[in-house]
Amino acid sequence: MATTSDYYDILGVAKGASAEEIKKAYRKQALEWHPDRHASDKEVAEKRFKEINEAYQVLSDPQKKSAYDQFGHAAFTPGGTPGGSPFGGGFSGKSGPFTYTYYSTGGGQNPFGNMDFGDPFDIFESFFGGGNPFGRQTRQVPRYSINIDFMDAVKGVEKEVSIEGKKRKIKIPAGIYEGATIDFGDFRLSVNIKPDKLFERQDDDIYINVAIPFSLATLGGEIKVPTVDGEIKIRVRPGTQSGTMIRLREQGAPHLHGRGKGDEYVRLNILVPEKLSRDQKNLIDEMKESGF
Repeated sequence: MATTSDYYDILGVAKGASAEEIKKAYRKQALEWHPDRHASDKEVAEKRFKEINEAYQVLSDPQKKSAYDQFGHAAFTPGGTPGGSPFGGGFSGKSGPFTYTYYSTGGGQNPFGNMDFGDPFDIFESFFGGGNPFGRQTRQVPRYSINIDFMDAVKGVEKEVSIEGKKRKIKIPAGIYEGATIDFGDFRLSVNIKPDKLFERQDDDIYINVAIPFSLATLGGEIKVPTVDGEIKIRVRPGTQSGTMIRLREQGAPHLHGRGKGDEYVRLNILVPEKLSRDQKNLIDEMKESGF
């Protein structure tokens, strides 16, 4: 194998993780270790990126995952398991772009043998619905990065940038995600998104924390909550507990590829008053005596 590290540790998931959890973990790790985002230490990033793709190729395939859970890395090593590797000769080799550059051994042979770990670029394309994030062109094009605000990433924005001394107007599409690379033909642009003080984003879903008074949580009522498109009213049910999540459909970020939007999740946190009047304390004491 190219790595001896535990595949679950590489993706940061538990052994019992679902296919969807593994998929989300792969996407997060692949974006984080995109070599374009580690220009100062690209060799380390490329090595890590290779390990992430190798781990996903195994854990996303039920047959390979089952063998790995039972035998570990030995499942893919000829003679490494009782009766030999369960995958020995079972998959055709494939010359991905890393095969003989980053995966090669002294003899120039594919260290995976006949085991097919696929093309890391193909995995990326299947996730992000677009072109290869590294590009397969033989022509080298300059790469740049740009920092944009959270809301500009959600709604899209036009920017004027200076490329090799020339001013260019570029359009960044709505729903762009952190670490995405946009190909403008004569140059590529990596997008970095500044955090927002109010909203958090995961994939195309938006998350927000909203504090509500104890009385509202107890008796219920309506409140206004912010969304990326402005405030909307939501109803708080009587007896709402702190940490309750309310889902607002289609109030998240636009899908970059395809129609529709993600959702917004409102997390309700109950405010406990620090100071009470005498009458308020008496009311709380009465509630306490009643078992509340």
